[in-house]
Amino acid sequence: MPGKSPRKKQPRELAVIDQHGCTGCEVCIAVCPVDCIEIVPGVEYHENYMKLVEVDLERCIGCKLCAQICPWDTINMHPYEQGLQIAPQHTLRAVVPGQSAAAPA
Repeated sequence: MPGKSPRKKQPRELAVIDQHGCTGCEVCIAVCPVDCIEIVPGVEYHENYMKLVEVDLERCIGCKLCAQICPWDTINMHPYEQGLQIAPQHTLRAVVPGQSAAAPA
């Protein structure tokens, strides 16, 4: 995500959010030590409709805090390469349209 510094080294694991179960409660945002979780607004004409969150995989350090605190159990930790591969399958909408998103819902 533009404007944020990159992580210093590749983590062992990445946090991947299954947006199919995400409610947009934003609890994970508060605990992320590197500020790599962003709100993905819903319908373009109304930002607060069905918000989701997305992990910036280029900044995630694999700390597991978001996965531990998610009340909906929609954040899972995956080995680095596997996380990169499966993230698009769990993404309904992305912060940057067309980036790491599967198909629009």
